[in-house]
Amino acid sequence: MRVVAVAGRDDLARVYIAETNDGRCIEFVESLQPPWPREKKWVLIVSCLSGCPFACRICDAGGNYRGRLSREEIEFQIDYLVEQRFPGRGIPCEKFKIQFARMGEPALNPEVLEAIASLPGRLRAPGLILSLSTIAPERCDGFFDRLLEVKEGFKAGTFQFQFSLHTSDEARRRELIPARTWSFGRMAAYGRRFLRPGDRKVTLNFALAEGYPLEAEKLSAWFDPDVFLVKITPINPTASARESGLRPVFTRNGGGEKIVDRLRRAGYEVIVSFGEFEENAIGSNCGQFVRSYASGKGRFRPEESYLYPLEKVPGG
Repeated sequence: MRVVAVAGRDDLARVYIAETNDGRCIEFVESLQPPWPREKKWVLIVSCLSGCPFACRICDAGGNYRGRLSREEIEFQIDYLVEQRFPGRGIPCEKFKIQFARMGEPALNPEVLEAIASLPGRLRAPGLILSLSTIAPERCDGFFDRLLEVKEGFKAGTFQFQFSLHTSDEARRRELIPARTWSFGRMAAYGRRFLRPGDRKVTLNFALAEGYPLEAEKLSAWFDPDVFLVKITPINPTASARESGLRPVFTRNGGGEKIVDRLRRAGYEVIVSFGEFEENAIGSNCGQFVRSYASGKGRFRPEESYLYPLEKVPGG
């Protein structure tokens, strides 16, 4: 594999495009959480597939699916970022988080689990935290069973697991996620299996759009607040979201306060999370960078797109 382009800022986020040996494109990310320095918290977000077979309405990673990545191709993304910052692979960050949540649904690729299992032997990272996000596709039971085994190789509290729901209405969810997925009942049962003493609660993620309800009563019918927490994130300005006409419920100017209040009164821990605004200009939302790169738009116009060929990275 080789890295062919990069966008972003060293003090916020950088998005990288790599080409595999057979010409497929993937993207991966490193980011900070201002005002914390890298030594306090450093996050890597890696791809599991080239493209994705699911064309979710909020995500630019869907479409142009070109298959699973090998374990070596997943490890390349991590190694490339680590060795740039910490040659020798000793990572002194208080929190060093690797998210398997970039391009592609991870449950479609068993090699993701082998890459995760190899990490303790390949990195010296006492602050390592792993995070895996899934829509819970059908016919991936083997992946999820194996995930429970792999998780046993990590300390309690260092493996975060997330279901991407986006609405409490199962029928409406299919409009946003056009795939056959587990029912809420099966997700709830798996979450109870996943959680062990000392773990962080399983996350239910909602990038909440107008017209797609998040109702505390319906959610609590399936998901126990002692096992699950709710995380609400904005709808990022991806091309897919714009083309779908999705409008956010939560913005930086407010909105959704009643929803949060009802969830908390139902017993849920609720996190409302907004990234840095400039990450939208960088294109560090799922699939944005590869889509821009593949189309050629802005490739040599960094003042408009933050998109640079690798040899022209400012400060790189």
